[in-house]
Amino acid sequence: MKEFEVKTRFIFEGVFKVKAETRQQAAEYVQKHCGLVIGGDIHSTLPDDDIDWDFNVHPEKEIKGIKQTSK
Repeated sequence: MKEFEVKTRFIFEGVFKVKAETRQQAAEYVQKHCGLVIGGDIHSTLPDDDIDWDFNVHPEKEIKGIKQTSK
């Protein structure tokens, strides 16, 4: 049996609904205060009244490359 490394990308797409004064501030809030960890959940350090999110829980999967590592 051969062994392969399969470079893979998972893409989650959705929206954050943010209360902010400007578009730039909204982008900054999402950049600094929102994230996702594998095995965890989408999260934010902003107050619940200032942020909401809507993301599909099943990502798209892209195979980026395959390399044989053993014969």
